[in-house]
Amino acid sequence: MAVVRLTIGRNQEPAAGSARTLILTQGDITREAADAIVNAANSSLLGGGGVDGAIHRHGGPEILDACKRLRQTQHVNGLPPGQAVATTAGRLPAKYVIHTVGPIWRGGRQGEAETLASAYRESLRVAEELRLASVSFPAISTGAYGYPLEEAAEIAVDTAATQLTTGAHVRSIKLVVFDTATFTVYAKQLEKFAASHPGCRLDRSAVE
Repeated sequence: MAVVRLTIGRNQEPAAGSARTLILTQGDITREAADAIVNAANSSLLGGGGVDGAIHRHGGPEILDACKRLRQTQHVNGLPPGQAVATTAGRLPAKYVIHTVGPIWRGGRQGEAETLASAYRESLRVAEELRLASVSFPAISTGAYGYPLEEAAEIAVDTAATQLTTGAHVRSIKLVVFDTATFTVYAKQLEKFAASHPGCRLDRSAVE
């Protein structure tokens, strides 16, 4: 399994004990033993296809029960795009599932970029509130929602890297993508980010 690891110094200073990591890998996000995995949910919070369906399927009914309680209390009209909320992870190896709703691609002129960036930021805000150290993300909105890979990768990498330089608790963010084509596009964006930020170090390995 190929892995790309971007080491980011705290406030761009890679001092011992301060560095954070942004990791790209290809795999199954439901197997991630992070403090939290992020679910690319729909606004209903009641499950769906793709990553959303897989998380509910592998995590068991506890996740859906928690989502139903949220619909009865905090989000009676559903979770708006760009927002995030946490639930139990049920039977998954992660401690929490952070549900967020990405934008549907409609040509790029209806605020899709800001909504996608917000989905990453809000997920990480929730992780910070829970004092979590590690978070794994899927490639939000790049499946059925049709977000172009290059643009989605740039937003994912830039938003995650910024959080790693400013957040208090999250020390490791992993981007877990499903296929080789997506991995290749996201890896190029990590290379681009590293090249323009001298405080970063990029490493590649065949196995994590």
